[in-house]
Amino acid sequence: MRADPRARVPYALFVPAGIGVAFLILPIAGLLIRAPWHQLPSLIGSPAVRTALRLSLETATAATAIAIVFGVPIAWVLARLEFRGRSLLRAFVTLPLVLPPVAGGIALLLAYGRRGVVGSEVLKVFGVSLPFTTAAVIVAETFVAMPFLIVSVEGSLRGVDVRYDHAAATLGASRMFTFVHVTLPMLGPGIAAGAMLCWARALGEFGATITFAGSYPGTTQTMPLQVYLALQDNPDAAIALSLVLLVVSVAILAGLRDRWLRA
Repeated sequence: MRADPRARVPYALFVPAGIGVAFLILPIAGLLIRAPWHQLPSLIGSPAVRTALRLSLETATAATAIAIVFGVPIAWVLARLEFRGRSLLRAFVTLPLVLPPVAGGIALLLAYGRRGVVGSEVLKVFGVSLPFTTAAVIVAETFVAMPFLIVSVEGSLRGVDVRYDHAAATLGASRMFTFVHVTLPMLGPGIAAGAMLCWARALGEFGATITFAGSYPGTTQTMPLQVYLALQDNPDAAIALSLVLLVVSVAILAGLRDRWLRA
């Protein structure tokens, strides 16, 4: 008879496990308990909240699209090519995962600001300044969210048998044809999972956005910034917006659940 795996777990582990679960769940429970449910439709439907919601959805979607265009090739290079300095390259492209968001915003200012390494030249040649615009929000969100997609797609690529690529090559397929028609279809679930994580991270970005793009209603004031500002004057509105972000996060986790279980 097959033994119950739970019988091998030391009972002493249940105590810290229970405390840890309570520690993680209680804040969410507090948010749900204190939520102004009867005022929720009016709070979410206010013009300021609707504007922040729309801006967040648009910028997060744009950031995810940009991350897919540039992140998938980066993941392919990291997973399939052997070259000196690959570990260093991986460290740099995934650095925003651990870099404090405010530090990321400062780094973006130093690179793309009016006096930045690249931004000053762009301003001089084209007369365009990136910071404190909607485009700056997209850049900040892409910077902090793209590594999530890169890590996910690279992991998927390492699980794809390269013999399929070799078989396509022996049949006369070009490298680009093989990538588009052989590799990409097998990477579909990995790209989808990475895109969902990337989109959720971009939607919740705060530090780099407020540092690099500021907080201007209708232009750069996304949902996290609106939550922060509303908490000072209208806590109920802050709770309502937090609930929206919570629902989105739960939806993302539910969408990724089957992938994690298969892994």
